[in-house]
Amino acid sequence: MKSLKIEVYKKLQKVKLKKEFSRLFEKYSEYTMIPQGLYFANLNLAYHYRNVPGSIVECGVWKGGMIAGMTELIATKKAYLFDSYEGLPDAREIDGQDALNWQKDVEGSYYFDNCMADEKFAIEAMQKSGCEFESSKGWFEETLIQTAHLEEISILRLDADWYDSTLCCLRELYPKVARGGIIIIDDYYTWDGCSRAVHRYLNEIGSMSRVNSESGIAYIKKQD
Repeated sequence: MKSLKIEVYKKLQKVKLKKEFSRLFEKYSEYTMIPQGLYFANLNLAYHYRNVPGSIVECGVWKGGMIAGMTELIATKKAYLFDSYEGLPDAREIDGQDALNWQKDVEGSYYFDNCMADEKFAIEAMQKSGCEFESSKGWFEETLIQTAHLEEISILRLDADWYDSTLCCLRELYPKVARGGIIIIDDYYTWDGCSRAVHRYLNEIGSMSRVNSESGIAYIKKQD
């Protein structure tokens, strides 16, 4: 009887959580280019690691819809946003031919003006969340070296696209991620440069942490 009650409780919690995911996606849909299924998957990961100590950090926020949803879902953590708000830097050969072709196709459906969006949209999205946040405008190599005040991270979401940007984010912020915290890698399955940067960095530090997959989302649970 007790096990049955537990199962019923778990099912009710899943239904409740899915409703909350739907509410958040609807609330922030105009601030994100992430489709609903992947948006839900990001929220689900954030929810399951909500009790790890530290802040939520996103590198590459566009209009802020993803980190706003994650922060509102947890509601107990401060969010830190990092973006140039000037679009993406030029892709290089190491990023792969698909990346080079994407950046040349300025009329493409998913070009989004080279992923450029004014910082005001991200600030607006975070204000809607009602949570504490800071937004740092500039290229990662300029802003991430100024994060001494950011002592511990529970959830680090990287939407940095290219090799250089991803490697920069990992080198500056991975050491700040709490043991048991997660690093969500948005572009791991999309751009060659991103996956190359991830594996180079893990090799550099001799990490035993692995790249996991959950509903199409690549992430690392920090073990060391």
